[in-house]
Amino acid sequence: MGCHRSGTNLLYDMLLSSGGFAIYRGFLPIYKILIPRFGSMKSRANREKILATWLHGKGFRRTGLDAEQLSARILNECRNGGDFIRVVMDAVASSQQVQRWAVYDPDNVLHVERVKRDIPNALFVHIIRDGRDIALSLKKMGGFTPLPWDRSQTDSLVATALYWEWMVHKGRAHGGKFPADYIEIRYEDLITNPHETLGKLGGFLDHDLDYDRIQRAGLGRLSETNSSFREEGAKESINPLGRWKERLAHADVAAIEATVGECLQENSYELSLPAAERRRSLRQWWMRGMYPGFLGSKLWLKLHTPVGRLANMSALELEEEPAPVAESVGS
Repeated sequence: MGCHRSGTNLLYDMLLSSGGFAIYRGFLPIYKILIPRFGSMKSRANREKILATWLHGKGFRRTGLDAEQLSARILNECRNGGDFIRVVMDAVASSQQVQRWAVYDPDNVLHVERVKRDIPNALFVHIIRDGRDIALSLKKMGGFTPLPWDRSQTDSLVATALYWEWMVHKGRAHGGKFPADYIEIRYEDLITNPHETLGKLGGFLDHDLDYDRIQRAGLGRLSETNSSFREEGAKESINPLGRWKERLAHADVAAIEATVGECLQENSYELSLPAAERRRSLRQWWMRGMYPGFLGSKLWLKLHTPVGRLANMSALELEEEPAPVAESVGS
């Protein structure tokens, strides 16, 4: 889990490439879409609606499981979102004769406590990437939409950086409540020092994450790039670190560092400009005060109101999924 464009897909594919994990390229949006839309799974009627919707999507098709057998287990055994994830992923793992599974979803940073309540032995891997690179990448691909009055080049970058900060803070706050079952991995460490970083993660997971074996398997994003700059040629795919240094204007860097500089430093990212060049403007103070409340309210509306539930359903087939191995497009 982690803010979008943080390397969640890359890390997921490293886990799958290590061996012993179920290979699953689907999507289980039980907490952020299906339960908010249809209601608690304690009700059989709700379970039936959730199941019927999910069976018609790519998430089910990519399990490779028999619909009738899986449906019976979901209807008879599931009483919450964790049961749904466990039943599906246990069945996928069993069909592949492996013992472990991992679930990919960047937005699980927002649902850690619910997942932990429903799956007590869950482990959480939070990958964090430099917010300046996140702002650059998300803006280029239209991955975050600022408020209408924040659509200028600089303001949209600042708003996107504030979204990154909100996601990082949410993940750290929720994960910090379960310190024995939560770990943070920096994307930059994964790229520059994969052996040591994967060794640390392997110790946390009690799983052998041998980097050489992972490279040989090369599933998904390990084979081809998923960079938002991939159309610019192979050179752009070689080093994904610090693109903001060449691609962002001085004024944009100053605005981002002025607004989310504390969060960058909290996560071991050095600021590039002296304090005199990153003084927060009144507008940046206003944006900093407004966006966390806006994002929190937006999340609450999606989870608890009819309009939000309908918006969730319209997004169901548009959500980012790990691509099938045969269709891999890299990270």
